[in-house]
Amino acid sequence: MDAVSILTLPQLFATGRARHIASSVIDIVGGRTYSSWGLWREVARTVDALDALDVHVGDRVLVQCEKSVAVLVTYLACVHHGAVFLPLNTAYTDVEAQWIVDDATPSLVIRDPSRLMLRGAHRSMSLDAAGHGSWTDAAAVAPGGSGELSVLGANGRRGHDLAALLYTSGTTGRPKGAMLTQNNLASNAVVLTECWGFEPTDRLLHMLPIFHAHGLFVAINTTLAAGASMVWLPRFDTDAVFASLPNVTVVMGVPTHYTRMLADPRLTEQSSARVRLFVSGSAPLLQSTHEAFEARTQHKIVERYGMTETVMLTSNPLSGDRRAGTVGPALPGVELRIVNDAGRTLGTGDVGAVEVRGPNVFSGYWNRPDLNATEFAPDGFFRTGDVGMLDADRYLWLIGRAKDLIITGGLNVYPIEVEEVLDAFPGVAESAVIGLPDPDFGEAVTAVLVGKPGEAFDTESLRDAARERLAVFKVPKRFLIVDSLPRNAMGKVEKAKLREMFGRAEGDSS
Repeated sequence: MDAVSILTLPQLFATGRARHIASSVIDIVGGRTYSSWGLWREVARTVDALDALDVHVGDRVLVQCEKSVAVLVTYLACVHHGAVFLPLNTAYTDVEAQWIVDDATPSLVIRDPSRLMLRGAHRSMSLDAAGHGSWTDAAAVAPGGSGELSVLGANGRRGHDLAALLYTSGTTGRPKGAMLTQNNLASNAVVLTECWGFEPTDRLLHMLPIFHAHGLFVAINTTLAAGASMVWLPRFDTDAVFASLPNVTVVMGVPTHYTRMLADPRLTEQSSARVRLFVSGSAPLLQSTHEAFEARTQHKIVERYGMTETVMLTSNPLSGDRRAGTVGPALPGVELRIVNDAGRTLGTGDVGAVEVRGPNVFSGYWNRPDLNATEFAPDGFFRTGDVGMLDADRYLWLIGRAKDLIITGGLNVYPIEVEEVLDAFPGVAESAVIGLPDPDFGEAVTAVLVGKPGEAFDTESLRDAARERLAVFKVPKRFLIVDSLPRNAMGKVEKAKLREMFGRAEGDSS
């Protein structure tokens, strides 16, 4: 494939369909098998349903449902139709989802039937984990109900058309919508297909969520672009993973998945013999995990680096030196630099801010001209907010994350979101939320609290209150009570000191 000639997702997927040779494209573990013809026929019918519901090109379609092939079909239908796919984390509460509905003003909202209706949605429909609901019913009876694959041509889509809107937490406490174009997604999938050696004979073990860029764009777009196929798991399940390993050639996961596999004696060189490629992303992979996995399986995990706003930026090579502790060199077409506070490009081995530019970099934040003005350098480089350095071979070493981002189990948590909820609780004077090392989740969300004089509070009640307002992965796993928070001369809480203090205390107690 030529990344220059592939400008849109319909073009990309048409190329993949022409290459597909397997009898199936998706095999659901313990369930249905989809042929390529059957999958794309459902996509075509769903395009008809979008038209029948007066969803127009550029309209947002918000989906907050459990993982199912019906959600995948909806995504594929949106990018062919011209609607903008807006997936929401299923753990988001109604309060969090309502804010995004108010900001994105979707034409269509599709949610699990157990969820409440949201205010302001132009039209609401249901879809459950089994793929049933008023949404799939609408597709079945769409006027014409053609299911004609001819509707899956380019359909006038252009490379700069908006294809997806993914909300990511912000340092202000409010999520921000990253606008990803057809070309952002298509060009990145072409590069990954080539860099990771995807062929029509490959079978991917898909165990990732599909509200996230990793599971949706990296895993699905790359597989379909190559004309390959998938073994589909609703979620990570250790028994199902080990039962599937003999039937797949590629595994994509987050570090938590690999630590859980390592904890199981079934992980051996023999059990993983058919897999040609293990990929890890969404959070840093500990060097010890990388080395232990290689010792058990003789496989070196390929660690890569990306963001919601950029899809994939770097990757350790398929053929070549896969260096534990690094995320590899920049992908073809991606420009990457390390700069100091003044914006001057730094040399080899110097630590600074990571900035990137390329066809994969998003077009900006939805309704946020203020951020679009500050998050891009004057020459178009995107300021990732990460801190790193480049070695002599241009491998990127990520040193830390600006803005105090916590990545737990591959999911992003910005402390300010959690702190606002905790600070509003009776008896809490102030809070500081940090990430502490965790062998399973990578980082555990930890709240350091200061109480109001003479007022007691119960941490279990505080946890319950947080669960009502926050997605479960954002709720602190630990609450630590202190007399005061460390501050610098400007009065800012020094979270680095808290991480050092409590990280060291945990190490001493082990």
